[in-house]
This record gives sequence, structure tokens and C-alpha cells, in this order.
Amino acid sequence: MNNRILDVCWRKQTDQVPVWLMRQAGRYLPEYAELRSRYSFLELCKNPDLAAEVTIQPVDILGVDAAILFSDILTPVEAMGMKLDFSPGPVFEHAIASMSDVDALRIPCIQQDVSYVPEAIRIIRSELNGKVPLIGFGGAPFTLACYMIEGRGSKDFVRVKQMMYTAPDVYSALMDKLTTMSIEYLNTQILAGAQIIQIFDTWGGILSPADYRTHILPYITRLIAGLDRMKTPVIYFLKGAGVMLDIVKEVGTDVVGLDWHVDLSVARDVLGSEMPVQGNLDPAVLFAPPEIIEREVKRILEENNGRPGFIFNLGHGVLPMTPVDHVKFMIDCVRKFSASS
Repeated sequence: MNNRILDVCWRKQTDQVPVWLMRQAGRYLPEYAELRSRYSFLELCKNPDLAAEVTIQPVDILGVDAAILFSDILTPVEAMGMKLDFSPGPVFEHAIASMSDVDALRIPCIQQDVSYVPEAIRIIRSELNGKVPLIGFGGAPFTLACYMIEGRGSKDFVRVKQMMYTAPDVYSALMDKLTTMSIEYLNTQILAGAQIIQIFDTWGGILSPADYRTHILPYITRLIAGLDRMKTPVIYFLKGAGVMLDIVKEVGTDVVGLDWHVDLSVARDVLGSEMPVQGNLDPAVLFAPPEIIEREVKRILEENNGRPGFIFNLGHGVLPMTPVDHVKFMIDCVRKFSASS
């Protein structure tokens, strides 16, 4: 059994730096494209056998040190009563705009209302048979709220900030419900067999450090504290965390995920030697020639300077059209150079 990533999460020494990729299961793989030619994205997510197949594909193809569940962060939000579609990004039929909208949201029973997620996890664990650990995941309350209030992705998230500033009672009620739901959703994944949980706070970095402390920190702290973490470490990925790593230290996570906008050596100094980190290659580097990929892998390993508690990853997800051979080459470089890093 390959336990490198679990060992890093628990601050144990490993023989080499482990590597996996956000969005490693998906659009850039021909095997995934073949399935998508026959099924919609939501059909793949909601069919446990198909979700398991997509989850395991990159483990076999790339030889990464972990599998990550194929799903979407908005999966449980749909079960709260918001009709979700993808065209191609997530779109909600009705956005959250008032207290009555928040009151209409229900806290789903995950085992019943989103039963395909724990069932997929059980299938994946069985088929992996201990080959590598399985990462479950969910969206942080604020990032989920961003999609729900805007109704879709946004460049500026003005509606979200407007609600924060002008209707704080509505914002707080929504965040409270999302936090409660997320605790149940992620604990259901742990109960089903997820061995690591990653929480994606993709849009948390759009706030100032002061607003992050006021409008995000209480909820993400409560979420992480509510998880069954005796045997299941938590990775918290906040895109744009570089200017507020001193605050991120307070969330209570086991590992901090970093995007490519922060120098790894600086981040490690701020977070402290006891905090494992994950990151942080710019996904666009994988479109570059092999010599550039090798150079950038070496640079990140050098920034880590051989310190224990490091998981190599991208600073965000694998981009569509990324050459698979370049992904494999990057992983080979991590394997080759990490023993001497």
C-alpha cells in the first residue's frame, strides 16, 4: 500500500515527495473524453460505477500517489433544493437573494439524497484495494455561497460582497446552513471510506484579509472542527491564500494547499515547520517544453529545501487540453528529483 500522502499529512517521513493533481480525473484524458461522448457530466457524477471508473483512470495512467473522487463541489447544494445545470460551467436556475431563499434551503440527508457519492467511494476503495489512498472533497461554505448567490461563476462576485455588507443576516444564515450541510456531507464521505478530505475554497481569496477573518474564518473553522479527523486528515486549499497565510494557520487544518502565486519557501516560513503543505506548480507550465517543466519542478523542490511535510501538486486544477505526456513527465521529474530535494 502506498501511504506516502497519508504519511505526509500526519507529519511522518517519506522516501520521496508524493504527488497527485487537482482535477487529475477529467477533461484532459482521452479515456475520460470517450466516456463524456456517451454521458453528460452530471450523469458521470451520479452513476457510482462510472464515477469510480473516472476516479481510478489517472491512478492507472499516471501513477499518482492518490486518487480523488470524481464529483463536483456543488453536488450537495443541488440536494438542498437548487436546480443545477452545467453549460458548460455550473448554473443555478434561481440564485439566492433573500432570507426567504435561504429559509427554503433544506439540509439534505446525504446518505439518502446524495447516496451515489458514498456508494462511489465504497466501489473505489474496493477496486483500489489499497493501491493508493482515496481523497474525498467538498467546497468550503464561502465558495459554495459564491455560486449560489451569483447563480453561476463571476469575475467580480459583486452580489456576494453586496450581501455580506448590506444583508449580513442573510449572508450569515446562508453560511450557517452551508457549514452544517458540509459537515454532514464530508463526514458521510469519511464514513464511506474516504481516507483524506480536501476542502476547496476556490473563491476565498477574493476577500481582503480583514473580510476573510470576519466572513469566512468562523465558518471554515467550524467545518473543520466538525469533521471526524481521528484517522482522516484534512487539506484546506484556499486559492489566493498568499497574503493571509497567517490567518489560514488558524483554521485548524492538517495540510495547507497553496496556489502558484506564493513562493513555497515563504509560505513554509509563515506557516511554520510543523504545518505540511501542498502545491504549487502553475498548471500552465504543463503546456511548456519538457526542459521548462523539469526546471519548474526543480525550482519548487528547491523552494521546499528538503523540508518534510510536502505534497507536490499543481497550484490549481489540470487545464483542459493539457498534454498527457507532459503530465507524466512532470510526475517522473518529481520522482527523480525529490529524493535529493
